Amino acid sequence: MNIDKIKNIYRNRIVQHILFWCVSYYVLLNLFTPSGKIEKIDIIYTILFLVTIIPGIYVNLSILIPCYLSRKRYFLYGILLAITTLTAAGFNLLFFDKWVSYLLPGYYFISYYEFFDIVKFVVVFVGITSLLKLSKGWFELSEAKHRLNQLQKEKVETELKALKGQINPHFLFNSLNSIYSLALNHSDKTPEIVLKLSDIMRYIIYEASVDRVNLTKEIKYLEDYIDLQKLRTDNRATITFEMTGSPENIRIAPLLFFPLIENSFKHGIKGSTSQSFVHIDLQMTEDHVTLTVENNKGVTDDVEKKEYKGIGLANVKKRLEMIYPVNHQLRITDGEETFKVELTINYAA
Repeated sequence: MNIDKIKNIYRNRIVQHILFWCVSYYVLLNLFTPSGKIEKIDIIYTILFLVTIIPGIYVNLSILIPCYLSRKRYFLYGILLAITTLTAAGFNLLFFDKWVSYLLPGYYFISYYEFFDIVKFVVVFVGITSLLKLSKGWFELSEAKHRLNQLQKEKVETELKALKGQINPHFLFNSLNSIYSLALNHSDKTPEIVLKLSDIMRYIIYEASVDRVNLTKEIKYLEDYIDLQKLRTDNRATITFEMTGSPENIRIAPLLFFPLIENSFKHGIKGSTSQSFVHIDLQMTEDHVTLTVENNKGVTDDVEKKEYKGIGLANVKKRLEMIYPVNHQLRITDGEETFKVELTINYAA
């Protein structure tokens, strides 16, 4: 029999009750025979003693606790428990004084204890069984909460992976469009752009699959993407990337900044390179990182299909709510000629 089967047997409610009453019987049997020499009459007396108080115990476990104690009706529970305890003790005393001689005429039984002594026995059993039931309920509730937390965590992780996965095909789709356009024009920049794209995709696939990455790697990835955009636009647009502070000891969720920067190129420079610009500013402090991206409003490239519009920004919002629910600020300024996004993340919280 393997360990799992043993655990399942032990967790069985009937088995647990049988084990409890067997242990109780053993304890009472030794208590009722202080001389240490156990006789047949002692065995029978102990069985009858337990049988007469068990109904009161189960009235408390099956009715009083779930119907009154669990519903916080403490006063009524206390009164009914006192009545049940006294009734169980009275039934035990009455059984040995009046009825046992009819049940077992060949034996002479008397109650070893007075009424209030029997009450003490019942109180002890009621107390022990109540604590066991309540503690079992508490452990079951804790286990249920743990399972729920695990399920929620797994759900969040699954959703995060799905959201992160949306970035790859979306970015790849746009980049391949750019390479396709350059290839049609027989541009000498095509090989260099393909290499940049290869480095970017290597980062996305192999290094950004973890929960947190060093900001230095994320910045290198962003710089590669910006360089790719500079090659594509042939320096006809003003593109700046400024940084303040050190990224060395900062770890953040990967691929949060990229959709915001990609969005600025997609909706700014793509359709209009006359006086177009993208200004990117990254400020790093001891506990915060702030990315500010501002671009002019251009005309979105017609090659991009409508179903892909808005994926980037919506993706970032969802991921921020899941990863940094109370530790981020996302401010969007949608002006007539410019679009500005400012994202602040408290990475140290």
